[in-house]
Amino acid sequence: MATKSTQQKSQSPFQSLWKAYNEGTSDRLKFVDSFLLFLMLSGIVQFVYCVLVTNYPFNAFLAGFSSTVGQFVLTASLRSQVNPDNQNEFKEVSPERAFADFALGSIVLHFFVYNFLG
Repeated sequence: MATKSTQQKSQSPFQSLWKAYNEGTSDRLKFVDSFLLFLMLSGIVQFVYCVLVTNYPFNAFLAGFSSTVGQFVLTASLRSQVNPDNQNEFKEVSPERAFADFALGSIVLHFFVYNFLG
């Protein structure tokens, strides 16, 4: 029978990273991370479709892809502001204020994307 320390040493780095992520990350941040993963996969699918199938109409591709990238950047900013480990860097920003900034930035981003479509 293997000891506990031997079992920990035999874990792959990915397994130990996944275990630390599940144990040390709040559900709120996991939800934001899942949205970031969705945005990343959505951008990849749009780019692959543009390369393999067609890029007509090109404005639609640019609008969709820039919307995905912009939303990813806004969501990553939200994650860094609401992460409890970063409270020292964002002392004056409450989680509610960070979400309000995220929502307003998203509205402005999608307004520009809609106008870009023509």
